[in-house]
Amino acid sequence: MALMLTKRIIPCLDVKDGRVVKGRKFVDFKDAGDPVELARMYNEQGADELSFLDITASFEKRKIVIDLVRKVAKEVFIPFSVGGGISSVEMVKELINAGAEKVSIGTAAVRNPSMVEQAARECGSQAVVVSIDAKRKGNGWTVWIEGGKKDTGKDALAFAQEMEQLGAGEILLNSIDKDGTKGGFDIELTRRCSEVLNIPVIASGGAGTLADFEEVLTSGKADAALAASLFHFSTFTIADVKKYLRENSVEVRL
Repeated sequence: MALMLTKRIIPCLDVKDGRVVKGRKFVDFKDAGDPVELARMYNEQGADELSFLDITASFEKRKIVIDLVRKVAKEVFIPFSVGGGISSVEMVKELINAGAEKVSIGTAAVRNPSMVEQAARECGSQAVVVSIDAKRKGNGWTVWIEGGKKDTGKDALAFAQEMEQLGAGEILLNSIDKDGTKGGFDIELTRRCSEVLNIPVIASGGAGTLADFEEVLTSGKADAALAASLFHFSTFTIADVKKYLRENSVEVRL
């Protein structure tokens, strides 16, 4: 009998100028609270992991990020991934030393794919997440970088496969089209990406209802679902989502 793996629910802290913010399609940000307080709350609510993304990292001094990462890491006893402006293996190691279990690499994975390979070799595949911001183009999706501002023209599914071959342990798949819309995840994007990979896919962008989580974890074949504003503004708690999933025969850790 095949082992039934539990699906993960991951709240995401998008951090700008030391505060958690939430936007729509990567623009129009509004304040959502203090990252340390929110991290503590999600840890208590039973989140499976916590994702921390410094969305303006390239414009900020790295020390600010490291200090915040340390503060958040002290509040959580669950796996904690950190991303935003990570451009070297040295930064990956520094973040892991500051308390992150995983480091999420986005723009740098496109610009310098060998960095993913080196990070996986030196820190282990389990510590390397490649974050792909994808936007629909014709019948497929292309990879966008620099916080969703620049279209690379690269096919998102082919790029995900390349990252797996280089040693990435997980793909964080962000749908720019769905981000902040609360209209549901991009099921086709997530499903097609999951079908071509042997590593876990975290679906991100579009959660609006409890049923959206179920759909992306079943029809979308995602291994985990990430959400931000639904949790930050208390539309649902982590427990609400997990209870609904359990009631609909989706295996989760309560």
